[in-house]
Amino acid sequence: MTENTLLTREDRADGLTTLTLNRPDQFNSLSQALLGELQAAFDAIVADPAVRVVVIAGAGRAFCAGHDLKEMQANRDKAFMRALFRQCSKLMTTITQLPQPVIARAHGIAAAAGCQLVSMCDLAVAADSARFATSGINVGLFCATPAVGLSRNVGRKQALEMLLTGEFIDAATAQRQGLINRVVPLADLDAEVERLAQSIISKSPVAVAMGKSMFYKQLEMGVEAAYQLATETMACNMMSEDAAEGIDAFTSKRKPEWRGR
Repeated sequence: MTENTLLTREDRADGLTTLTLNRPDQFNSLSQALLGELQAAFDAIVADPAVRVVVIAGAGRAFCAGHDLKEMQANRDKAFMRALFRQCSKLMTTITQLPQPVIARAHGIAAAAGCQLVSMCDLAVAADSARFATSGINVGLFCATPAVGLSRNVGRKQALEMLLTGEFIDAATAQRQGLINRVVPLADLDAEVERLAQSIISKSPVAVAMGKSMFYKQLEMGVEAAYQLATETMACNMMSEDAAEGIDAFTSKRKPEWRGR
């Protein structure tokens, strides 16, 4: 495990890496420094083939309460605000650009930019006690950047209700609306995250990386262009050693041995 003041990183031999937001007294709010450490961690992970799945967790009672409002209030300068939100936006898009799937482990509240973080992770597992909100509107600040991720997860009217009211929704509602994948009791949260992560780790890293990249690109395309991209992706995927190995293993009724090529 590597550790510093704001972020801890634990790497396992099976390819599971856990990044834990470590500002429990501040409910893991995303200060400039914490955003920087997260970005540095992702920049290192992107080129690390040993990492197969990334889990983002939070220390203490909250998953992430959003931006650090005290830091923002102490720096009431438009250039600072622009730089802060650009930094956060870069981090959020980096998550979708990683070849490795990223799972949010939400054990407590995820508010404002914390809810944005959940929405931008590829997958999310929550404890039944977790709650989610885009609560900036309660302090006179519309959650514009969180709206980008939220509106790409839940329906338009559900997103706008969260954005315009700032009210929390519970984990069951978040799952029903599409913000998270799975809900379990808090005592079972780690086991459920593990099950989901291991299901992905057991698959070809080539297929997972190619598939994730294609998935996000096609979302921004029209149907015809999306099918062109999907066709090229599948053709390239079929030429990989992993695809040949996987098909041979399937027909031979044995477990595949992925080569990562």
